Amino acid sequence: MAGITLRDLTKIYDNNFEAVKSINLEIEDGEFMVLVGPSGCGKTTTLRMIAGLEDISGGELYIGGELMNKVDPRDRNIAMVFQNYALYPYMSVYDNMAFGLKLQKFDKKEIKRRIDEAAKILDISEQLDKKPKALSGGQRQRVALGRAIVRHPQVFLMDEPLSNLDAKLRVQMRAELIKLHEDLQTTFVYVTHDQTEAMTMGSRICVMDLGQIKQVATPEEIYSKPDNLFVAGFIGSPQMNFYKGTLSEEMGAYHLEGENEEYDAFRFSIDISDQESVAPYLNKEIIFGIRPEHLMFTDGEGLRAKIFVIELLGSEVNVHIRVQGDIHTVTTDAGTHFKAGDAVTVVPKPGRIHLFDPETENAIRY
Repeated sequence: MAGITLRDLTKIYDNNFEAVKSINLEIEDGEFMVLVGPSGCGKTTTLRMIAGLEDISGGELYIGGELMNKVDPRDRNIAMVFQNYALYPYMSVYDNMAFGLKLQKFDKKEIKRRIDEAAKILDISEQLDKKPKALSGGQRQRVALGRAIVRHPQVFLMDEPLSNLDAKLRVQMRAELIKLHEDLQTTFVYVTHDQTEAMTMGSRICVMDLGQIKQVATPEEIYSKPDNLFVAGFIGSPQMNFYKGTLSEEMGAYHLEGENEEYDAFRFSIDISDQESVAPYLNKEIIFGIRPEHLMFTDGEGLRAKIFVIELLGSEVNVHIRVQGDIHTVTTDAGTHFKAGDAVTVVPKPGRIHLFDPETENAIRY
């Protein structure tokens, strides 16, 4: 068993800066957990506490059910893959992968068996005699992964391992890491600021901000049912559009109404199945969000705005409009013939509006 439990885990530095604020997280055995968030959110500090590279200021850390707070990193049976690969430049690929096993006094036959096995998995069997400088960035990252694999750890910890690769190679390596996890059936904890990596790789995602956990859920749940304004705005590209408006009710029908600086006020219909949940917000200011792909153009009534700029993305177009002082985005197919300066009207697709409490910023489930 290699599940990981964080109980009120806290990190306070000498300058009294609280980088991680009493977080609780259960990572299941064999899970691919991704810690994602903006720079400075505490995700790397959390990973380093799991690895034993940062002292724990408070709380408890368990790996495989055993308390690890005071256990030396080398005795935690974990392997870490860094952003900068951390390969020894004067050693061959084989020797880089063998280094940790030699320190553990494995015999040469077992070392060779493990390296050959890992090299086959990672498709670097032909590179074992080369030095790191003779390899591409993707090959160096495979070597770093291979060095971790040969140790047969119960947990893999990865800190932004793909951030130094170009865009095409990153996509390829993402797929290879997903396949590697499926093959090894080992617990992966992966840190990234890239939400695309988080959404495509994680069996679950832990979204962090300012040292706190904002939501832990599957990629599908994170995207379709964000718990709060931060998660809704952080996950998704382009990000969710947010509006200020008023929730009203007439004859059992609910509407969202908002002001729009250049044009008349707009009004969207919204289906409410849980009337009790929205009762405290009736006729009060509320925040609502709509993802760019959930807005559509119409010839009828809706939100009228002027196109600021258009981005062509091949099969799709991002149409940027000005609403309530911000730039909002509508994602549509490339067949649209709008141009900058055109006035357009948009409405949300049915059932695609997210509501948020303006004070707590928590989602309102309706």
